Amino acid sequence: MRYALRKLGLLLLTLWAAITLNFALPRLMPGSPADAAIAKLSQSGPVSPATRAAVEAQLGVPHGSWWSQYTGYLDNVLHLRFGVSYTFFPQPVSSLVSTALPWTLVMVGLVTVAAFVLGSLIGVAAAWKRGTWLDSLPTLAGTFLSAFPYFWTALLLLFAVGYLLGWLPTSGAYSPAATPTWSWTFLGDALNHAILPAATILITSLGGWILGMRNTMIGTLGEDYVTFAEANGLRGRTVALRYAARNALLPGLTGFGMALGGVVGGSLLVEQVFHYPGVGYLLFNAVTNHDFPLMQALFLMITVSVLCANFAVDLLYGVLDPRTRR
Repeated sequence: MRYALRKLGLLLLTLWAAITLNFALPRLMPGSPADAAIAKLSQSGPVSPATRAAVEAQLGVPHGSWWSQYTGYLDNVLHLRFGVSYTFFPQPVSSLVSTALPWTLVMVGLVTVAAFVLGSLIGVAAAWKRGTWLDSLPTLAGTFLSAFPYFWTALLLLFAVGYLLGWLPTSGAYSPAATPTWSWTFLGDALNHAILPAATILITSLGGWILGMRNTMIGTLGEDYVTFAEANGLRGRTVALRYAARNALLPGLTGFGMALGGVVGGSLLVEQVFHYPGVGYLLFNAVTNHDFPLMQALFLMITVSVLCANFAVDLLYGVLDPRTRR
């Protein structure tokens, strides 16, 4: 109980620091959210101070001291009020986030879980059969795949599979003529559009899970309790999964917690390349247009998801390894 309370206190302190940074960082960026709108108006002539003030008032650009803005910001966060987006004016920020979040959670979330499970199982098999082709092939493939950055793999798949072969759609989450419904036709269309971005994330992240699990598993196989289990005549599969892999999985849980928490943020570069309407694509537009309300809502959501994922991993560590509670 004391272990959980300590972790909860650390979570709340880190959350307060993250909320404060989330407030300060957008305001330290050069320029103003009204600059883009004023730049368009200035093409037809100089913009008067009255016009600039009117544009800022329409967009809801914050004024006053930082302290007054900070207290108002904390009140809005507590009541989940994030205002109106400057980029997609006059749409509310909550509406934009609720529209983009499901696309990211389904596509990026499922692929992240699949990559972790598949990579861990391949890593266990490679370590258990070390020195054979079952070890060499996944190790070489994992090293090769993990060397490719997200955007390069995305552009390669986009060019080869999308443009040259024409097998899959190259942009969007569904066809322009389709209407989002819970019909099999629309779900099939959405799945068809998600294959390329999902394959990009799976290919680039799978190698890291394979190599990490294999290296940890090899170290675990040298422990005395594994040797003792083998000496007792237990089956190889039982020793590999119930003894060696169970303990080798502990270090990987930290990385999986970070990856799972980052799911909410989406894969910005992948979603940008494929114009996938997830949180990453929305965040890119918010940063480009100095959209303070949208940026703050997205940053806060990403931060909270990462902190909660780490908190859950810490609690799981305490259950799986009692030594961490001391």
